[in-house]
Order: sequence, then structure tokens, then C-alpha cells
Amino acid sequence: MVEYEYLTLTFGRETARGDIRRLLTEHAEYGHWELDRTRIYVGGRTRTRLRRRIIRARRAVSTSR
Repeated sequence: MVEYEYLTLTFGRETARGDIRRLLTEHAEYGHWELDRTRIYVGGRTRTRLRRRIIRARRAVSTSR
């Protein structure tokens, strides 16, 4: 089963759309985050949730006896 970790970012109404886009692009490119959900509330506040896969290393199996 795939596991994800989440990051929630909140922006006020005074934050420009271009600034939000730039910040989300940086998170996607450098942090390997992807957009999960965006909500725009009455009053202009924007809450965005990003997610990325958690990759767990599997334990190596020893074949020597």
C-alpha cells in the first residue's frame, strides 16, 4: 500500500496568485511534492495541501549460511 506524507500551506488574501504559484512550483520541483487539495475560503484565505510518497527501504535478505 502506498503511504504519503502531507504538508499544508496557508495563504492570506493579500498573497498574490503569482507568488503562490511560484512557491508551489518550488515545492514540486525541489521537494518532490504534488498537489493534493486546494480550498479557497470566504474572505480570500487559501489552504493548499501537498503530498509526497514515503519510500521505505526494504531490508536486504542474506543468502549466506
